[in-house]
Amino acid sequence: MDDGLVKCLGLEKRFGGVCAVDGVDLSLKRGVFTLLIGPNGSGKSTLINLIAGHYYPDRGRILMNGKDITHLKPHERFGIGLVRTFQTARHFPSLTVLDNVLMAAGATEGESIRVAPIRRRWIRREMELTERALLILELVGLDKLRDQPAGKLSGGQMKLLELGRLLMSGARVILMDEPTAGLNPVIAESVLSHIRQVVSEVGLAALIVEHRLDLAMKYADKVLAMFNGRLIAEGSPEQVLTIPEVVESYLGEKLS
Repeated sequence: MDDGLVKCLGLEKRFGGVCAVDGVDLSLKRGVFTLLIGPNGSGKSTLINLIAGHYYPDRGRILMNGKDITHLKPHERFGIGLVRTFQTARHFPSLTVLDNVLMAAGATEGESIRVAPIRRRWIRREMELTERALLILELVGLDKLRDQPAGKLSGGQMKLLELGRLLMSGARVILMDEPTAGLNPVIAESVLSHIRQVVSEVGLAALIVEHRLDLAMKYADKVLAMFNGRLIAEGSPEQVLTIPEVVESYLGEKLS
């Protein structure tokens, strides 16, 4: 039985005479780190944009928890927990790391004039949010930096803060496009390791586009390979890397 949280059924997207996504079927499951690979122009970004709602497909459907979300707008998908990382990328340099994570929770009850007089309820809600934020910071490895201004974080730490804010927003499905771009190999591996841990422990469904295959393959549970708008391979990293069409069309010298 397919217990996919998100399912794409026969997705097709054309731009003029070019079919950027051609009949793609896929399933994103809870607790599974799915890596999407393929050369430039293979359709990866278009597929991500279709799932996130920035494009609508010409054909096919997208389901989340069995509900058709094909024509929901990006903010509507965000509201039900389907998040592309740049939607939570904004941070506040002068605020602490903890406050940045708390901001991702949105308006709290204490910010509402209607319930402000109900002080006990307000305090309880604030304490619950803070406790949750602290747990998230521990999970992404930033708990020791919770009182530091976000503007002083390194590039790798900013990626982890983005992941923490994403969790605080209530994400259930995450779409990430090259989360290690611009990071040195050691920091990049740390970021991927934390993403893998979060996906597993929280039970998120994750679709990650990453070109640094030497690093990403270590953490992927499942790999999807695209070429000319189509998925040509699906399986574990070990399985996909043994498929001749993948080696020849996608990876080339990267495996030699």
